[in-house]
This record gives sequence, structure tokens and C-alpha cells, in this order.
Amino acid sequence: MGDAGTGRGSGRWPWGALGACAVPLALLIALPLVASHRLPDRLATHWSAGSARPDDSMPLWAATLFPALVWAVVSGGTLLAGRRADAWRTPVLLSVGVALVGAQASIVRANVDHEDWRDATSATVWDVAVVAAAVVAAVLGVLLARRHPDATPPDATLPGAAPCAELAPGERVAWKSRTSSPWMHALAAVFGVVAVVAAVVTVAGLTDPLWPLAVPFALVAVTCLACASVEAAVTDDGLRVTFGPLGRPVRRWAPEVIETAYAEHRTPGQVGGWGYRLSGLGTTVMLRAGECLVVRAKGKTFAVSVDDAERGAALLNALGARRAPDTRHP
Repeated sequence: MGDAGTGRGSGRWPWGALGACAVPLALLIALPLVASHRLPDRLATHWSAGSARPDDSMPLWAATLFPALVWAVVSGGTLLAGRRADAWRTPVLLSVGVALVGAQASIVRANVDHEDWRDATSATVWDVAVVAAAVVAAVLGVLLARRHPDATPPDATLPGAAPCAELAPGERVAWKSRTSSPWMHALAAVFGVVAVVAAVVTVAGLTDPLWPLAVPFALVAVTCLACASVEAAVTDDGLRVTFGPLGRPVRRWAPEVIETAYAEHRTPGQVGGWGYRLSGLGTTVMLRAGECLVVRAKGKTFAVSVDDAERGAALLNALGARRAPDTRHP
């Protein structure tokens, strides 16, 4: 099988992870500080089960720094664990980050505009919502981790040579290459941070509702994230191209419909810009200038900017040649 390509932009680690860890840290510290003029000197931080009255408190500085310290230890530990933590890093960071930020927002909301921590309102409903959000974040983290396993499957090693690989009868094929755009990830992060901050301060009751700001920024962030990475995979079923961290949407081509596949150097200027482009060269997914995997199927051309494109094309051509007898004799 074709060995998996890493693709340009796949080295988003560790800077992407560091940036993701910095956002919850900033929120944990900023939430109580921004509302400090509306908070008592001590904050109610604990409510007994079934009770609407708080039974424990912390000074404002401690309530600010304690969850930030917990997050620093958890995120720092997962980062220092290196590749050994790849399988569980994303679920842990997402769930713990959502839980801590949600709890901090709940505490601030319960204490805001009260002179004494004993008068803080109940946080039970918000706590239930935070737990539910953390569970959803953990599930999303598991899905993301499965999308990007830390190792190539043991059967994914087939030497191939362009323009057509040599395939033994019955030999399976698996080749993969991924490309991501750092600047589009950065743009998604900027819009996402604005959306999260607007939503959190709204939920915490620190300002008038900012949903008209949070919702559009969140949609832009999701759109940018979905367009910021692409993965091309060649298997016995043909070519599969997926977009975004969750691999959606998906485009597929069966081997028998692919007339030819080849590698070609393309630039944004040739195809009309970045992203999903339509031009005289056909459809191009352009995340970086350079080598592209190009396939022609049903009279139309599709190209995607991924590394090791020549090997992917060679395997697709070999699959097409192997399927040709089956097409002639159904």
C-alpha cells in the first residue's frame, strides 16, 4: 500500500495546541477580572447538592487563579506528554477546558451584583449545563482524535512508482496525504475567540446579550475551520477527499470513473485564489502553492494541493488499470 503522506501544514503541533490552550487560560483569568467591580471581595464557589445557598467561598484572587492553575497543570501535562498522549489529548483538553470555563462563568454569574457571597444565587442549573457541555466536548474530542490517529496502519506500505504503480493481484492500497493552511486556522481562531468571549460574557450576565455578535462570528469561524484543511486518501475504493477536522464534506471517485491521474504544480494565481476554486483548469482545492494531485473523471478535472501527489496519482492509475478488465467483462 502507498505510505501515508504528511502534507504541508501538518506540523500545526505544537503551536496550534499551545494557541488552543491559551484561549481557556485567558478566559479563566479575564472573566472575574472584567466583572471585579460588580463582585464581592469573596466569591461563592460551592453549593451543596439540592441547596440554593452557597456554603463555601474564596477570595476574588484565589477564585481567579485556582482554575487557571488547574488548567495550566492539565494542559501543560498533556503537551509535555508528546506523541504518547495523541490518542487522549484532544478529548481531555476539550472536556476539561469547557468544564473549567463553564464553571468559572457560572460562579461569576452567581456572584455578580451581590455585596456578600452568601447572597449569591444558585448555580445548579448552570452546573448541569456545564457538565452536559463537557460531555459533548469529550465526545467531539474523541471524534477528532479518531480522525487523526498518531500512527499509520500497519498495512499501509505499498511501494509505488509514478505514473503507474505495480500492484500484485489482490494487493490492497492505502495512501493518504493531508494539507492545512496556517493562516486560515489563525483566522478561524480569531473569529472563534471573539464568538466564545461574546457568548461567555453574555451567559455570565456581565453585559447585554451579545448573541448578534457571537452567532455570526461563530459561523465564520466554523466555515474557516472547515476550509482550512484537506485530506486526500487513495484506497481500493478509489479517491476520497475530505475537508475540515471532522472530514466533512466528502468527495469520492471510484477507480473506474477516473480517466487519468497525475501530479501538477499549481499556484493560487493560476486557479483564481485560495480555497475551493473554479477556473479554466477545472476545480482546485488550493491551500498552498505547489504540487497538486489532479484527476480527470467524466470529462471534468479536479485538483487538490497535497504532498506526495505523484504517488497518489500512480496508485489511482494502477487501480484503474486493475479494474479495466472487470469493466469490460461485468
